[in-house]
Amino acid sequence: FPTLGHVVQFVRDRRPDLAAAPEPVAAPVAAAAPATDPVTSKVLSIVAEQTGYPSDMLDLELDLEADLGIDTVKQAETFAAVREAYDIPREDNLELRAFPTLGHVVQFVRDRRPDLVPAPAPAQTAVPAPMPAAVAVASSAPAPARAAASGDSITEKVLEVVASVTGYPPEMLELDLDLEADLGIDTVKQAETFAAVREAYGIPRDDKLELREFPTLNHVIAWVRASAPEAAPSAVVEPGTEAVPSSPAVGASHEPAEGLRRVPVAVLRPPLSACKPTGVELVEGSRVLVMSDRGPVGKALIKQLKKLGVEALVIDDTPAADELEQRLEGWMSDGPIQGVYWLAGLDREDPIAELSPDAWASAVQRRAKLLFTTMRTLYEQISAPGTFLMSATRLGGKHGFDERGAVAPLGGAVGGFTKTYKREKPEATVKVVDFEAKLKASTIADRLIAETLSDPGACELGYADDERWAITASFESVPTARPFALGKDSVFAITGAAGSIVSAIVEDLAKASGGTFHLLDLTPEPDAQDPDLRRFASDRDGLQRELFERLKQSGQKATPVAVQRLLGELERKHAALQAIESVRAAGGEVHYHSVNLLDKEAVAAAVDSIREHSGRIDALVHAAGLEISHFLPDKNPSEFDLVFDVKATGWYHLLSSIGDMPLGAAVVFSSIAGRFGNGGQTDYSAANELLAKSVSSFRNARPGTRGVVVDWTAWADIGMASRGSIPKMMELAGIDMLKPGDGIPVVRNELEAGTSGEVVIGGALGILMQEWDATGGLDPQKLEAVGQGPMSTHLVAMGVHTGLQVETTLDPQEQPFLYDHKIGGTAVLPGVMGLEGFGEISKALFPDWHIQAIEGVDFLTPFKFYRDEPRTLTLRAQFTAEGDELLARCQLIGIRSILGNEEVKTHFSATVRLGRELVDRERSEAPPHASDSAVADEDIYRVYFHGPAYQVLDTAWRDNGVVVGRMREKLPDDRQPAGVEMVTEPRLVELCFQTAGVWQIGTTGRMGLPQHIDELEVLRPADAIEGRFHAVVSPRDDGKSFDAHVTDEAGNLYVVLRGYKTAELPEDVDPDKRKPLRAAMD
Repeated sequence: FPTLGHVVQFVRDRRPDLAAAPEPVAAPVAAAAPATDPVTSKVLSIVAEQTGYPSDMLDLELDLEADLGIDTVKQAETFAAVREAYDIPREDNLELRAFPTLGHVVQFVRDRRPDLVPAPAPAQTAVPAPMPAAVAVASSAPAPARAAASGDSITEKVLEVVASVTGYPPEMLELDLDLEADLGIDTVKQAETFAAVREAYGIPRDDKLELREFPTLNHVIAWVRASAPEAAPSAVVEPGTEAVPSSPAVGASHEPAEGLRRVPVAVLRPPLSACKPTGVELVEGSRVLVMSDRGPVGKALIKQLKKLGVEALVIDDTPAADELEQRLEGWMSDGPIQGVYWLAGLDREDPIAELSPDAWASAVQRRAKLLFTTMRTLYEQISAPGTFLMSATRLGGKHGFDERGAVAPLGGAVGGFTKTYKREKPEATVKVVDFEAKLKASTIADRLIAETLSDPGACELGYADDERWAITASFESVPTARPFALGKDSVFAITGAAGSIVSAIVEDLAKASGGTFHLLDLTPEPDAQDPDLRRFASDRDGLQRELFERLKQSGQKATPVAVQRLLGELERKHAALQAIESVRAAGGEVHYHSVNLLDKEAVAAAVDSIREHSGRIDALVHAAGLEISHFLPDKNPSEFDLVFDVKATGWYHLLSSIGDMPLGAAVVFSSIAGRFGNGGQTDYSAANELLAKSVSSFRNARPGTRGVVVDWTAWADIGMASRGSIPKMMELAGIDMLKPGDGIPVVRNELEAGTSGEVVIGGALGILMQEWDATGGLDPQKLEAVGQGPMSTHLVAMGVHTGLQVETTLDPQEQPFLYDHKIGGTAVLPGVMGLEGFGEISKALFPDWHIQAIEGVDFLTPFKFYRDEPRTLTLRAQFTAEGDELLARCQLIGIRSILGNEEVKTHFSATVRLGRELVDRERSEAPPHASDSAVADEDIYRVYFHGPAYQVLDTAWRDNGVVVGRMREKLPDDRQPAGVEMVTEPRLVELCFQTAGVWQIGTTGRMGLPQHIDELEVLRPADAIEGRFHAVVSPRDDGKSFDAHVTDEAGNLYVVLRGYKTAELPEDVDPDKRKPLRAAMD
């Protein structure tokens, strides 16, 4: 039933009583079902509801899966809804592939509910009027390829069922569309559709029903007509009619929100030799500014620039801002400045808590505030292609995202500023390049020049372990374990406590712990009896009017801004009061400290009070901060200083005041502006990144304190970003705003989970995760000869966030591994070739690394080649480090156009572990000898679907709890060209799969397809064989999983497979075909 037409015919065949009455016609024609056919309409309605497509887009001849993207799960749901709509009984042996189109689904209803076929209409004796264009002409001969008349209740009902199962609106469901090929409704979804149609028409279950016989909705409708014993369908239960619970009030969930938590991670970049040029040219006559470090790198860089004929304009001191501005204007008067090298982030530094106030001020002046002055002055000059800003830091090579943590964390301010400058000036080449603590000055200088000239695809880069790294953020769930419990004894110190978001977080922490809270904020301690505070909560509009009158009566200028300023002060007092009262309500103890974080003595006094009262801080939450967005030309120095200092200098005052007092954990509030950069927020981004790197440095500078950085996206409903134009700006940028119910519990969850590191909290991040270059900076033409395996023929890109991308077009009429691997007549990519693809992409750019193992393999959904047509697959790999090894996190992705909409689906995923050395080549015992009860290949392949190239088994037998499968000596070629090299020995892995399958079929009667592998090791190439190959398979947990290995007769190990699992097909294997396998396995 591959099409909607088959599904409709399914109903018609089983419910002929529902058949539509034929209209009088002048001559028979093959036409679509008239639009009044109720079965077709119903099926289309069901499919429309299931798929979301309008009914008028659903041609019944579209294939459910190939054309509409309805996979087997969705097809099963469709058939279930159709059965329910028409009271058609469930049929256990119904094969969804027999109903590939919507027409088949409609026919499915008709076959099982013939009572729904309308009676013929009386002939017209009057001169017929012209037929309306909307009404189709009925065919005089039965044809499952066409639906019944539009007034036919069967068609309407089947379409309604299919629409509800698939989400496609009925008007999109043409009855001749193939359910799988056109509509994307896979076999599981087809089964559900038939179940729904049977239920709708009361059609009994038919154990011998073959779904592939009902490929279109027309077929399904005809099936209903032939099968249904009743004249009308039962009432259909439409999805979505149940009462929908109202949205919960703003509050904290006790379960972490899914898909909102990312973790920054260092990912491998291609070598510069494989990258495009940036467009920058350093040639005779170029003039560049160099802010030198206090070490030797500046001198080395200037020397290299002079060799290129480049004039270096050097800053080797720490001038005042106005003095620097005058110096810059003088240089600009002599000619244009092409670029800036900012090396102050390379300076070595003492721990932040140990710096004197003057040392702190000088450090941030050199790194961040003079960078602000410089780039504000050069804003129009460093903006076009060919101009550049290259900043350097010494955080360790991976920007602190490794086990060691950040080395010189004040460089974070340089990185944050630089990333935001790139957002403001995307046409310029702008990078922050990080280096290891100990690296030759000349090497750093060479690499800075090289980065200036090559790779336009990354802004945040580093060098560590002789490799190039960039930083992305990948989804990672918060750990479920809760090793750190919050309780009555917990002591919290929280800055910015009068903010509405922070107040809500305080309440969440108080409810979870009932502990002691020290709340710090600039806002004076609120008076609970203040009538304005009570009115603020109950009558904000009335209070606003009263404040306006008060201003007028006092003789002040009563402007809306003045009123909003007063309301803002009351809002912070109200939030502070809510925080205080929530702690008390939870049975906790609260101390409020009104303190200016820019006042070092005041902060020290507040911390001394905490020390005296509690003696320690279990969780310091630094949430204080303000944000004032202006692009650099409009951002005055006092604004930059205020925004930067509240967060960064406030943090310095806290750390220096805490000193050696026990500090269990520190949570700092950062933002996506710090992590990715955001136009208008150079100050905010610089301060946030300084905090983030300071916390990262705890791993080496303060190991007894756990550091957590939370990079928040903009919040909805509460907080400063929820008002004005910001929500609209976020929407235009494709950035989701964070619901309070998702955001409030984050701090508690991370503290309890024992998190140490940085997390990004937000849904879609829109433009922030877009690549800077179409190919990610990679030049594919430089790598045409690399990675030319059968699964990796065309390198496309290597983005920071998307990773390495390879595209390969495969033709099932040319490749043996496809035309000899057909299921139900459709070529399906073998799972072992997906593994081969992962092996090939993992080595494509790094051929000197060796595959140690392929881990965590998931075969999520089959990759099918519909109608035997070529199809392009995409392989993606993101490379990260784990100790001395590389991890390539791989995906095999298929992209299809379904009714004009692009559907992107991940079919397989796995992690490839790579090492610099080869895995030790182990040996095993020689395989057991063949048993007299072994099953022969001809019996195995009466059951299996494989063609010659994949008929790898010669025989299989049981031996002392294991199953042994011997490989055929001679097999035809499994790929074209035949000699192209492969890296994972796919047919040896297939030998393990099929041997396990023989045991599964023999003992359970069910065939299973690959679903998961814990670990696969490929130890030797197959050409090293001594004797015949044997797979030795050990079932685990009664066959829930399998371990296996492939050995030759000399005991050489080639493949080791651990934790192999299958997904059982729903149908039992034919008992007669199964007998030899059962006998061998018994």
